[in-house]
Amino acid sequence: MQDFIKATAALSDITRLRMLNILLIRECCVCEVMQALEISQTRASRNLSILYDAGLLSQRKEGLWTVYSIDRKGIGRRDKKYLDYIIKAVSSALENNKTAEADIARLEMSKRVSPRLLPARFLNTSEK
Repeated sequence: MQDFIKATAALSDITRLRMLNILLIRECCVCEVMQALEISQTRASRNLSILYDAGLLSQRKEGLWTVYSIDRKGIGRRDKKYLDYIIKAVSSALENNKTAEADIARLEMSKRVSPRLLPARFLNTSEK
């Protein structure tokens, strides 16, 4: 039950819902999430960490980058069947949502680069 509470609590933020939505399209590193959602590195990393800790994401190292994706193995576990419902609910809730559609359009143009090469607006660490 604690796992379920943690997973549903992770969905209480629009940024994390938007992240799940783009991760349904493809796996991303932090810099791609930053570009797609137009948020800072600090905000992207913090929210990806919350989703990961809640069991919704998996991560792997690829060179310099940590790449995040929907945790398909966790979703397939019988004791975590609710994860499949959560992912489907997020997808359904954001269908035809203008913000989510804009995120996906920006995702298609995002590139895996060093945060140092991104515009300064992405590096603002004073965001909430």
